[in-house]
Amino acid sequence: MARADKQAAVAEIVDSFNDAAGAVLTEYRGLTVKELQTLRRSLGENADYAVVKNTLAKLAAEQAGIQGFDELLNGPTAIAFIKGDVVEAAKGLRDFAKANPALVIKGGYLDGNALDASEVAKLADLESREVLLGKLAGAMLASLSQAVYLLNAPLAQAARLAGALQAKAEQDPSILAGGAGSAPAEPAAEEAAPEAAAEEEAPAEPEAAAEEPAAEATDEA
Repeated sequence: MARADKQAAVAEIVDSFNDAAGAVLTEYRGLTVKELQTLRRSLGENADYAVVKNTLAKLAAEQAGIQGFDELLNGPTAIAFIKGDVVEAAKGLRDFAKANPALVIKGGYLDGNALDASEVAKLADLESREVLLGKLAGAMLASLSQAVYLLNAPLAQAARLAGALQAKAEQDPSILAGGAGSAPAEPAAEEAAPEAAAEEEAPAEPEAAAEEPAAEATDEA
């Protein structure tokens, strides 16, 4: 391979590493071209499955700052560069390997950390993002239902009390207007009585004063 072609190939693998959320290294010895095509289709948009040369992949991994790949890069190697759901990609590789034992999962990396084959298998056993989101949504709905019940319970109790009071008032209207309305009437009458008495007594004093000069005038005559 010419030097320029080699550099271009390494740069392409570096870009694949940088653009991927993770990667899984596999050995595909014994798989046919048709089986490799089937594997690529099964991964769909979750991963790009590419056959690489070990020497170029080592250089690319070093340039991308990925460690722990050197001992995995031996024999015919293909890398699944994961761009979509990491768990779904791991499941796809695991399921294909079960149906096609010629595919061997050697390890991988995720979030900058190297993974061995057993760790990739554990990743595949996790629930997918869609399932986890569904469970989260269900838990949130259950919490909302409980919150709505707690908020509505006092209102329902208040409505029952109001209904009971209304029914009682229809049977005995004095509950709402009887005893409460008559009590303040007596103080009002008591307050009005002194005012009326004051008005009656006030004119009496000027009349008495007018009668006294009249008596004096009679005596003088």
